[in-house]
Amino acid sequence: MVNILTLKWGTLYGPHYVNRLYAGVKKNLNRPFRFVCFTDDPTGLDPRVDVQPLPELNLGRMQNTTWIKLALFQTGLANLSGTCLFLDLDLLITENMDCFFDFMPGKRCITQNWVQAHQRLIKKRPDVGNSSVVRFDSGTTQFIVDKFISERDWAYENFHPAQVYLTYALGEKYYFPDQWVASFKRHCVPTFPLNLVLEPKMRPKAKMVVFHGNPNPDVAIEGNLKARLHRRTKPAPWVEQYWQAESA
Repeated sequence: MVNILTLKWGTLYGPHYVNRLYAGVKKNLNRPFRFVCFTDDPTGLDPRVDVQPLPELNLGRMQNTTWIKLALFQTGLANLSGTCLFLDLDLLITENMDCFFDFMPGKRCITQNWVQAHQRLIKKRPDVGNSSVVRFDSGTTQFIVDKFISERDWAYENFHPAQVYLTYALGEKYYFPDQWVASFKRHCVPTFPLNLVLEPKMRPKAKMVVFHGNPNPDVAIEGNLKARLHRRTKPAPWVEQYWQAESA
């Protein structure tokens, strides 16, 4: 039994985001799993989702922000046992995902963050993780929470966004193979000005596609046609193929 964790708070993401992520996991994971959604509003969630209250962590002025992800590393949270894979709500699962559990078992693993195409030409990719996909063993990461609590204000001043601090606090970490997790913005959308005339394309061999920032999957399907020119995307109907709900 493995654990899939996700977070939903506020009103930005409706319950269909949780339900479609659950459907994607069920379709693409060939082992027993517990799907846990930590949320402040369980309305409309698939009954097969294990609903848990938002984890508590004194975030001060950063309450209700992505810094809440740090609370997931507490020991004893929701009686979790075994390996945990955290997934952001706004991603697609496009291929079998068992490899995310088979890769370097027992190690803390995270997706490496991406940079824009023109930045890759002039500087090295930063040693920073993207917290959309993170794997860890339950009961082994309380040190991250303790470290944050001891230096919270310093962390806020010196690390932005929260995933930069998480990368630092993880200590020893390993990156998932780069081809496994694609960025919709960085890998699927053609670079400007080609984005104005060419549709986004699925990245070959990607097992997940992350929608960090804009657009979200529902917007990407129809096209992000009102954004600034360099951020516009033509319709990507293939997104809907992977972003589908499943009947309970």
